[in-house]
Amino acid sequence: MSLSNAASTRDSSPVRAAGRKPRVLHFVTGGFSGATQVAVDLVRGHRASGQFEPLLVLRRKRQTDPARVDALVQEGLRVELVPGWAHLVTVMQLVHICRRFRPDILVAHGFSEHLWGRYAGLIAQVPHLVHVEHNSRERYTWSRTRQMLWLAERTDAIVGCSEGVRQALLARGTPPGKTIAISNGIRTAPFDSAIDHPWRERIPGIVMAARFARQKDHTTLLKAIALLRERGLRPPVKLAGGGKASAQDHARQLSAQLGLGDQVEFLGHHKDVPGLLMAHQICLLSTHYEGMPLSLIEGMAAGCTAIGTRAPGVQEVIDDERNGLLVAHADPQSLADALARVLTQPAEGERLAAAGREDAYTRYTLERMIGNYEALFGHLLAAGTP
Repeated sequence: MSLSNAASTRDSSPVRAAGRKPRVLHFVTGGFSGATQVAVDLVRGHRASGQFEPLLVLRRKRQTDPARVDALVQEGLRVELVPGWAHLVTVMQLVHICRRFRPDILVAHGFSEHLWGRYAGLIAQVPHLVHVEHNSRERYTWSRTRQMLWLAERTDAIVGCSEGVRQALLARGTPPGKTIAISNGIRTAPFDSAIDHPWRERIPGIVMAARFARQKDHTTLLKAIALLRERGLRPPVKLAGGGKASAQDHARQLSAQLGLGDQVEFLGHHKDVPGLLMAHQICLLSTHYEGMPLSLIEGMAAGCTAIGTRAPGVQEVIDDERNGLLVAHADPQSLADALARVLTQPAEGERLAAAGREDAYTRYTLERMIGNYEALFGHLLAAGTP
């Protein structure tokens, strides 16, 4: 069956069997990015609420960590993997899973998985398709843009993980009536003990929890730390996160060239990021673009002073001068100035951290995010519209 024929017959698929919970399949990269975390959290949320029967399908990547996949399975989540070495193979394997699992809703997360996931959903005649975009900027060539817009006409809802991402989607031409924003959320429970770690008693250091990739701007951070040394400030810097080996190698080389070996520590994948954050005063996200930065929200929940690049997504989380500080993009001097301000003015850092923690616990909770998605899915099943 062609994709166009699949699209035309999708609405005539059989009604879900009486008494069976609606089934939701979440398809996302196996690279364990922020998009992966959101999909995993939604699957956990569906199991906890009992409203939906979920399945997580990961597209295997070279950096897919089998131990992390096994941990999800041991937790009790239903997880399957599909090959990622060829798009056609990815689609056909996902079609096979859809025909076996028979989801009522297929949620395709992130670029370019949202393309291949929805193609599979159309071929398998999944009744409802949802596209979730996790970044404000992606590698949309002319061909990929045309595919995205063609699929948008055959998709029930298009979700941006922040208002900035929604605006970016609309600018690319997605239908306004289908394009909505649902902000990402975090589990706040791991940070409840932050009140036992007063800000002024913490290590006056910096944590950046982010994978190493072209999107993240570790270069500007390292250059800013070098500038701080010229002012006599030498805060310890903890870089937590895996990612591409080439990006890590570049950061390590730059750190060595700048003479920062005694300050900067490359931690790799860290098993206790909440504990790491709650031990330090500053959480930082130096980046080129974002969707909705979970690591920054976690830092705020941990009671850190938040500093981030002025970029879509980050600008929604940080209200400059109220709950954190925004700095100019790719500007080491601007970042050094913000860091120096917090390091030398503890009352200011403490004030910003308190406001940030309050926002994390009221605006960006996982419960709120899951509730919004499940309400959307309920609307789709009941009426077919967002």
